[in-house]
Amino acid sequence: MIIGADKITTLIPQRAPFVMVSGLIDSDFTSTTTSFEIKPDNIFVENGFLTEPALIENMAQTAAAGVGYQFSLKNEPVPPGFIGAIKNLEIKTLPLVGQVLITKVEVLQEVFGVTLIKANVAVDNETIASCEMKIVLQKNEPQ
Repeated sequence: MIIGADKITTLIPQRAPFVMVSGLIDSDFTSTTTSFEIKPDNIFVENGFLTEPALIENMAQTAAAGVGYQFSLKNEPVPPGFIGAIKNLEIKTLPLVGQVLITKVEVLQEVFGVTLIKANVAVDNETIASCEMKIVLQKNEPQ
């Protein structure tokens, strides 16, 4: 684990109770992998299951953690990013409280400040959700 739950918010703009990643497992310029343990008090838990919006947010935050990590390596401020579009969203099953999500995001293409990613969420090596997203980074203003 590169970054644990105690420092993950240094890489992403979200704050509690909206943090949907708990650790950065691996990251380079083309892919990022995070973990997320589902706690019973998570705001997106209903009837013991983590709901769809949390899975989408988990995929987006995994992408954000990767970008944040690369910027932190250069000692540069982390720019906020925004979901521009979601395509081919597939949610096979909702995970249970206590399960750990392993989410991998791969960069497919970067053009004019828009990054196209493919995301995959797994529990116990079984894919439970996937999609493609367009992520737009806000440019940092020169200081």
